[in-house]
Amino acid sequence: MAEINASIGFDRALWRQDIRGSLAHARMLSAQGIITPDDEAAIRAGLADIAGEIEAGRFDFDPGLEDIHMNIEARLSERIGEPGKRLHTARSRNDQVATDFRLWVRDAIDAIDARLVSLMRALSTRAMEFHATPMPGFTHLQVAQPVTFGHHLLAYVEMLARDRGRLSDARARLNECPLGSAALAGTSFPIDRHATAQALGFDRPTANSLDSVSDRDFALEYLSALSILGIHLSRFAEEIVIWCSGPYGFVTLSDAFTTGSSIMPQKRNPDAAELVRAKIGRIAGHLIGLMTVMKGLPLAYAKDMQEDKEPVFAATDAAMLSIAATDGMVRDLAPNVERLRLFAGSGFATATDLADWLVRVLKMPFRNAHHVTGKLVAMAEARGCDLSGLSLADMQSVEPAITDDVFSVLTVEASLASRTSHGGTAPSNVARAAQLWIDRLGEDA
Repeated sequence: MAEINASIGFDRALWRQDIRGSLAHARMLSAQGIITPDDEAAIRAGLADIAGEIEAGRFDFDPGLEDIHMNIEARLSERIGEPGKRLHTARSRNDQVATDFRLWVRDAIDAIDARLVSLMRALSTRAMEFHATPMPGFTHLQVAQPVTFGHHLLAYVEMLARDRGRLSDARARLNECPLGSAALAGTSFPIDRHATAQALGFDRPTANSLDSVSDRDFALEYLSALSILGIHLSRFAEEIVIWCSGPYGFVTLSDAFTTGSSIMPQKRNPDAAELVRAKIGRIAGHLIGLMTVMKGLPLAYAKDMQEDKEPVFAATDAAMLSIAATDGMVRDLAPNVERLRLFAGSGFATATDLADWLVRVLKMPFRNAHHVTGKLVAMAEARGCDLSGLSLADMQSVEPAITDDVFSVLTVEASLASRTSHGGTAPSNVARAAQLWIDRLGEDA
């Protein structure tokens, strides 16, 4: 029973938030005349001393006291006597842990957001550096149309911006204070819940005492946002793995983010990317785990909710490490510009430009243009050349109205330059978008 009941092995991570909550609670109790100013002063000094002990590694965490709340309270009473025993007036461990956990998740969101800003700045800076560098754009992992390397990197900036938005939304929703809800029904003491909410940086106190102590939506929403973020990081990691492989050779990573083989001395394995790719398994697994814990719980608090913290702590560690590793790889990777340029024009990547030319210049319906282009691609494929390798006579044998002006759109550079629609891959677009992100992220940082 002692082993299954105790949570101090992991919820000690909440000690900063627990002390912050207790300081705010004591201040409110004193202001309301529930405890004396002398008691509050003693509590404040005692909690400061305990924080120092924990920081210095001198605090003796006792599993027999179950959790961080009882450990700190017991040590406080040991240090200051009777005033320490008055601290728990008008609160319960139920509202205390709900408050501490919200504070912890809020702090974690702020820390993750700062790391995301750094990663997005790295991506935007590299995007500006390679805003005009051609590379193959893929659908179905088949060469589709030329894009720029900078445009590709900026796609991940957009994804991460949505991740920041989801985390910001989750932060706004969790920013209500459960403290003062007590065990489940509120308290008969004349407390000021608005005062404690304000002191702890919450927007307002929670509105329903039952919901206050039993809600873990904020943890689920946070893990959900982390899971989507993890998917984005995993997708980018997968691309780095592919790009680093011998058949592609699009980018290289230095020894700082690769490892060697125990038997093959020539190997440089993109292990950092592979591990980032794997971390989503942990993060999403923790989301499913906590959803399963919460799915059948009646109101209000149940001890099942003790299982809420480990998945959130572990998912946060995985996300923080994944962001940092991705940030490092983005700054480290070196694109093979010539190889990217070579593959950008492979696989008849300018076929769409040919079809667009037939529509724009010959006023051909697009479906007819698509059909004509398909015939010309088949001809070029049979002859082992690309579209620009066909002669004008070859093209006119399929569509007599084609002129030699068509060759002006069949280069990779012409294809890129033509994609000027909003959000398109034209180098001018990419440079402008990269600069906008650099400026915006500089303000956020």
